[in-house]
Amino acid sequence: MSEEELEDWQMVRYRMDNEGLEYCFKHYSSFEEIKDKEFHKLRKKLLETMEKMRNFVEEKIESYTEE
Repeated sequence: MSEEELEDWQMVRYRMDNEGLEYCFKHYSSFEEIKDKEFHKLRKKLLETMEKMRNFVEEKIESYTEE
C-alpha cells in the first residue's frame, strides 16, 4: 500500500468517526479515490440498508398514526 492509499483510508476512517456513517457515505463523498471493490460493495450495501431502515421506521410511525 502506498503512502497516498494509506492517507485515503485514514481519511475515510476520520470521516466515519467524525461525520457519522450516514453523512459520510451518503452526503460527504462517494470516495472514488478508493479503488477497492469490496469497499464500494459494502458502501453501497450500507446505503441501501440505511434507506430500508428509514423506510421501515416511517412505515411504523404511519401505521400508528392511522389507528
